[in-house]
Amino acid sequence: MSGIIRNGEDFTVDAKIIAEGLGLPEHAIARAMSTGAITTRFERGEGEDAGRYRLSFFHRGHTLRLTVDEAGNILSRARFDRQS
Repeated sequence: MSGIIRNGEDFTVDAKIIAEGLGLPEHAIARAMSTGAITTRFERGEGEDAGRYRLSFFHRGHTLRLTVDEAGNILSRARFDRQS
């Protein structure tokens, strides 16, 4: 199980995946998302990337980017840190 579930056009990502990717404690994820401290972006692949989705999570200069397939299987993950 990948920890990512697709619900129609939406994806639900397990807090553990987000926490590990952003370097945060797992218990802090729900609150950080509800207060806007973590923001997200969803992108649907087109052309040769059809059937792939990019799920991005942003927190204080850190970005977690997950590329998943239609079933929610993680194809790649990357973390980017903004340079000061």
